[in-house]
Amino acid sequence: MATYDYDVLFLGAGHGAFDGAPILANAGKKVAFVEREKVGGTCPNWGCNAKVILENAVSLQRELRASDGIVAGSGEIDWTKNMARKKEIISIFPNAIQSGMEGLGIDFIFGDGHFADAHTVTVGDRQVTAENIVIATGMHSHRLDIPGAEYMHDSKDFLSLDEAPQQMVIIGAGYIGLETAAMMNAAGTDVTVILRSDRALPEFNQEYSEALLASLTKQGITFVKNSETTAVEQTAAGFAVKTSTGIYDANYVLDATGRVVNAAGLGLEKLGIQFDDHGIEVNEYLQTAVSNIYVTGDAIKKSQPKLTPTATFESQYVAKMLTGQETAAIDYPAIATNVFTSPRLAQAGVTLDEAAAHPDQYDIVEKDIMDDWYRLVDYEKEGKLSLIYNKQHQLVGAIEISEHAEDIINGLLPAIEFGYTPAQLNRLVTIFPTIGYSAIGDLL
Repeated sequence: MATYDYDVLFLGAGHGAFDGAPILANAGKKVAFVEREKVGGTCPNWGCNAKVILENAVSLQRELRASDGIVAGSGEIDWTKNMARKKEIISIFPNAIQSGMEGLGIDFIFGDGHFADAHTVTVGDRQVTAENIVIATGMHSHRLDIPGAEYMHDSKDFLSLDEAPQQMVIIGAGYIGLETAAMMNAAGTDVTVILRSDRALPEFNQEYSEALLASLTKQGITFVKNSETTAVEQTAAGFAVKTSTGIYDANYVLDATGRVVNAAGLGLEKLGIQFDDHGIEVNEYLQTAVSNIYVTGDAIKKSQPKLTPTATFESQYVAKMLTGQETAAIDYPAIATNVFTSPRLAQAGVTLDEAAAHPDQYDIVEKDIMDDWYRLVDYEKEGKLSLIYNKQHQLVGAIEISEHAEDIINGLLPAIEFGYTPAQLNRLVTIFPTIGYSAIGDLL
C-alpha cells in the first residue's frame, strides 16, 4: 500500500478548503493546504467580506437620506476612512483562519502548486504527496484583451482603492459591476456602466434586473447598453474609454467582465482532467476524471451560483465523503443569492423565468410589498416580491427587490428548502413588528 505525506491535500486555502478541513482533521486525517496568496482566498480578502464592509456605509447613507430630514445630516461618505476601516477588519482574517487550522494539526505549504501526477503536487522545489487531492483554486478576474488594457483595474484593485475618483467607467453589469457602481455613486463619483448587451444580471429575471437599473439610474448612475468596449487611452485628465457607442472619460476604469477559473498551469491536461474558463468538469460526487482528485467552490464547472456558501457546502460534502460520513451524490439545497446594491435584489429556489416557462408545474403570486405598513418604518419607497409555488401550494422559489431583500429571502429560505405547507407556515409565530414577520405574512 502506498504511503503518502497527507491523507488530503487542498490546492487553495479559501472557503472551498478550510470549511471542510476541520471535518477531516477531527476524523484523524492528515491534512494540508497549498496556498499561493493569502489564507482565506478571495472572499475574506478581496471579495464578499471586503465588499460588504465598504457597502455598509452606503446602506447607512441611503436610510439617512430616505428619512426626509427626520435624521439630520448629509450622509456624505468619506471613502478614505471607509477603506481604512475595511482594511483594518479584513487584516484579521488570514491569521485567524491559519491559526485555527493549525490548531487542528493542519499544515500550510505556501507557493504555487501544480500536479506532477495524480498523487503528487510540486510546490517550488518540493514535492508533496497525498492520497486524495482537492482542487479549491477559485477564479480570477477576466481581463479584456484590448488596446490600453493595462490602464484598467479589476475588482481586487478596486477593493483597495484609497480615494474615490471623480469619474469612473465600469465595463460589465454583473454582480461586481453593479455593486461597485452603487458604492462609488454613493461616495460621490460620477459613474458610467458599459453593458455589452441590452441587459444586466442574466442570472435574474429581466423585469427585476431592469427595475434595479431604473432605481440606480434615478440615483445618478449612467448605463450604456449594447456597447462594445474597443480601447482605453490615457489622456491629460485621465483616460478615454472608447466604445461602439461613444467615448467616455474617466479617472478610473474597472474591468468587471466576469471571472475565469484558476486551472491553467495546474497540469490538469496531462491527467486527462477537462476544464475551460468556466470551471473544471466533475461528476455528481465532485470527482474529476481522476477518482482521487476532487474539486470544490468556484473552480467547479456548474449551474449552481458560485458563492461562498456554495463553496462551503461543497467543501463539507467532500470532507464527509472522504471520512465515510457521506456516500450519496451531492444534493444541492436551495441557494440564496443577493446583489448588494441599494435597493437589493435577491432570489432563491425555482426562478421566476423557469416558473413562467412551466405554468403546468408552478403558480406565480406577485406581491406589492409597499402595501405592508412595516416597509414604511424603514423609509422604503420601492419594492416588489414574486413568490413561486408548486401545485401543492408549497413555496419553491422567491425573488424580491427592496432595501431588505436579502433578509426577506433568507427568511423564506427554510420554507423553500423544506417545502412548508400553509398549515406549517401558520405555526410560525415570529417577532412582531419586524421585517421577518412581514416575510412570513407574505406567504399566508
